[in-house]
Amino acid sequence: MNATVAVLATLDTKGPEAAYLRDRIRERGLTPLVVDCGILGAPLDIEPDVSSEDVARHSGATLADLRAAGTRGRAVAAMRVMLGDLVEHLHAQGGIAGAIGIGGAEGAVMTASALMRLPVGVPKIVISPIASGRHEFGPLVGTRDMMVVHSVVDILGLNAIACTVFDNAVAAMAGMVEHRGGRKIHEPGAADRTVAVTMLGNTTRAVMAVKSCLEAAGLEAIVFHSNGVGGRAMEELAREGHFRGVIDFTTNEVTDPLVGGIHDGGPDRLRTVGELGLPQVVVPGCIDFSVFEPSQIPQALRDRPTYDHNPEFTLVRTSAREMLLIAEIFAERLAAARGPVQVAIPTQGLSIPNQPDGPFWDPEADAGFRRALTDRLRPDIPIHTYPHHVNDPEFGRTVAGLFIAMLQEADQ
Repeated sequence: MNATVAVLATLDTKGPEAAYLRDRIRERGLTPLVVDCGILGAPLDIEPDVSSEDVARHSGATLADLRAAGTRGRAVAAMRVMLGDLVEHLHAQGGIAGAIGIGGAEGAVMTASALMRLPVGVPKIVISPIASGRHEFGPLVGTRDMMVVHSVVDILGLNAIACTVFDNAVAAMAGMVEHRGGRKIHEPGAADRTVAVTMLGNTTRAVMAVKSCLEAAGLEAIVFHSNGVGGRAMEELAREGHFRGVIDFTTNEVTDPLVGGIHDGGPDRLRTVGELGLPQVVVPGCIDFSVFEPSQIPQALRDRPTYDHNPEFTLVRTSAREMLLIAEIFAERLAAARGPVQVAIPTQGLSIPNQPDGPFWDPEADAGFRRALTDRLRPDIPIHTYPHHVNDPEFGRTVAGLFIAMLQEADQ
């Protein structure tokens, strides 16, 4: 195949393991490129193709600079950025078709961070013993299409278990590189017909209706799970030019940061798409709750109405005061929009438990959000209200119709 696959590792501790991966990659007909991101010591039983000094030099620094950073944490943080810069450069120059990162904790997070700089669709694998248990997966995956392989054993020595895991990872990489083809998200003209849509289980039926309406209009819906990662991934891909516009149907990721919930979309959620000038319809779907593991609900929230969404996640009702804060967030972030924006609000409930006789039914709090948003939103941004529940397919069709009409007007 003659494609090049990078192997990223701290070779002062993972040299033999990186050498094993290198040799297996070569046996698969691929060209390995071993990149050292170790800081403190010399490579162990291996000669890298790209040394740590080379990695630092690419970013205008030296290995001595890293070692003089003052603390190990600062040195690792700097190397993480430098390694990412190099990997991104190698791919942009056509130098690598995929990459594998290995490490314990520090090395896994460092190499995974570099792999996250590769575009969606480029094969990327991280192998680590922390890829299981109660560890955070964010540092290993981010918003990219990472393949994460649990090493089972620690990465120190070539034994039957470790080698079997490495063999499987290399086989997976070879398969992805060889068969990567067919439809591409980067194909010319794709963005002209793709629309990003956000969804949770609480809005699935309505978003299914949105998707059907878009397809009937010759558009393709790309749906993102608004779980604290999906919204950020959608906005990153929008920045990369993948979408004609956005139906931000499920915007709960602005709620969780207010109370420490796990569906935290970050400080730029609801801002990026507007700043890009893309057409968008925004719906306050599911802003009436935050999400927690059942055992992790803060004491201050335990007197609020809750809803068991599944055994892993409990939903906690948003307070009336927080609904006003969310209206301010909507108004402030949408004010920066350079393209057409419309807001569509269902008045009969913003989530499945938010309906008459449901535990989250609080029409006064929801009406407070609508009033506050009307008072604060930029005057030229229309707000539409509809006597539907957020998960009503009819509401989904209505929202899709708004968006399609917006595109048609923009194209005239």
